[in-house]
Amino acid sequence: MSLPGLPWTIAEAARRFADRTAYVTPLGWSLTYEDVDRISDELAVGLAARGVGVGDVVGIVLPAGPEYLLTYAATTKLGAITAGVNDRLSDREREAILDVAAPRLVVSADDAPPADSVETVLAGLRVTGEAPPVLDDDPDRPVAIIFTSGTTGLPKGALYCNRQLAFITQTDVGDTWDGGGRSFSGTSFAHLGFMTKLAGNLRRGGTTFIMERWRARPALELLAREHMTTVAGVPTQLALMLRDPAFDDFDLSSVQHIIAGGGPVTPGLAEEARRRFGARLATRYSCTEAGIGLGTAFDDPDEDAIISVGRPHASVELSLRDEGGAPITGTGTVRDIGEVCLRSPAVMSGYWRDDEQTRTAFTADGFVRTGDLGWIDDRGRLRLVGRSKEMYVRGGYNVYPVEIESVLSRHSGVAAIAVVPRTDDVMGEIGVAAVVPRDRDHPPSLADLRAFASPHIAAYKLPEAMHVVDALPLTVGEKVDRRALVDEIEKLVT
Repeated sequence: MSLPGLPWTIAEAARRFADRTAYVTPLGWSLTYEDVDRISDELAVGLAARGVGVGDVVGIVLPAGPEYLLTYAATTKLGAITAGVNDRLSDREREAILDVAAPRLVVSADDAPPADSVETVLAGLRVTGEAPPVLDDDPDRPVAIIFTSGTTGLPKGALYCNRQLAFITQTDVGDTWDGGGRSFSGTSFAHLGFMTKLAGNLRRGGTTFIMERWRARPALELLAREHMTTVAGVPTQLALMLRDPAFDDFDLSSVQHIIAGGGPVTPGLAEEARRRFGARLATRYSCTEAGIGLGTAFDDPDEDAIISVGRPHASVELSLRDEGGAPITGTGTVRDIGEVCLRSPAVMSGYWRDDEQTRTAFTADGFVRTGDLGWIDDRGRLRLVGRSKEMYVRGGYNVYPVEIESVLSRHSGVAAIAVVPRTDDVMGEIGVAAVVPRDRDHPPSLADLRAFASPHIAAYKLPEAMHVVDALPLTVGEKVDRRALVDEIEKLVT
């Protein structure tokens, strides 16, 4: 049986948890579960007065914070659709997204300046003491447009309806309530995680400390001060916390679990995170279009989260496809690399206002194409080798950067690494290792890296140049900006 929609969940969480703190804002004041329900009611009435109704799109161009949370909640209570826009994008990028979303109304920082208390948050848009009519549950009612975080091409918005969000909630928490602890949120609310998992988070009844702009030191301070039991974030955030010079000065003994998603976790990072946090590690793998996908569990063998992204969640089907879209029925070896495709009740309904790209996103039998390449080992674990667009060809051989990074991340002198191609007159393309060394004054040499990796990967995959950097460039989604690295490295040889 499908779970009720987000508006019902918000009201039920307020009934069950009432004055329990749901969110602590970047400025330090808090919202209770009752506050979330009451203020989103008042805001929904205010949005309705501005012409927002069922099926309309509301664009939210706000940083992570109570204003974004409450506007999203209010929009769902009207049966309208939220189109979240990462506020860290450039003006041009924001405009491109809003052109695709075609919202009836946009809520931005001009409409919602940062508040200093519960009663001042979104004060100019709320109608105090009022509530909207209760909506009937409709599994097919659109709820959210979540835009992909790619660095090229026109923006594409994945459409999610009540039925997909209900399935994701069911998968994450079932029909249970309570059991949540204290955690922090350090990624944009416009991303997949917040937009699709809000109902599940509300059901847990935990307290979330919102970080408007994630930074390693404040994150470590929060973990220690609030005695948090779980660290959750993208791999880049884990790496930055571990690299903080003061890491060992913090009492992180309360941390029991680490959850990493939003990108591949290199073996070196997985092993270091486990060791230095003294905690169990679980990984999550999906994409904006698929909703949910695969993962490892805390009680799985340690090896699983080090070398793979785990196995499919219940009711998620995994398939590898060749360039023509045909299934690859492999023998559980690295020779059987294909594009990772996923099918489940969680996959998007399609791209908003883009039928052509929607057709391209799916296989003929309804699997979402993730754009990632990987192979399934003899234990059913998916091992990623990179994005299809990241693969390069050296002397006629395909080379997958993630495979090389997985080996070199374990080198004792490497804090972070990314391998990208550089054009070459003889080989066509060669690999360049961009390395963040653990000791800036004594970085590993190219010869060191090649000698370390040569027992594990073929000679043609070994990097043939090295570039020492203070930090890897990141996209607004906190992922390595490989295009920027390629551009930077090409400039060095021209």
